[in-house]
Amino acid sequence: MPTTGGTPRTWSAAPELASTGFLGANGLKIQGGALWVTNLDQGTVLRIPVLRDGRVGRVQTWATGLAGIDDFVFTGHGDQILAALNGPGEVALVQPDGAHSTVLTAADGLQNPTSIALRGDTAYVLSAAYVTAKDPNLLLAHLNG
Repeated sequence: MPTTGGTPRTWSAAPELASTGFLGANGLKIQGGALWVTNLDQGTVLRIPVLRDGRVGRVQTWATGLAGIDDFVFTGHGDQILAALNGPGEVALVQPDGAHSTVLTAADGLQNPTSIALRGDTAYVLSAAYVTAKDPNLLLAHLNG
């Protein structure tokens, strides 16, 4: 969308952004000269460089195997992220090499987490409870250095 008004245009229609049946491209952030995007259907985090002239660079698949990924936040440690995984009801810590581990689950009170924010060392995870229709909540978790 042009900031001065006018007709919006597609910046990228890369197949990595496409839906395979439900949502496709979902959460997004800008960091380090790139647009970072989750694809809920494909369980991926994509890094798309923004070229100097504003055009799209080559789409890079940064992480895979993140079923139901919705939103994410950078932890402040380079390209490390915390990712809300809606379907499995988890939060994953994703390392800069794409490796990931589960750090929060339904046992911690999650119910279909949809968004995540970070302030200092506190993560705020919103659980929408879409599937369970029980106990939507806001979970606070503290990061360890």
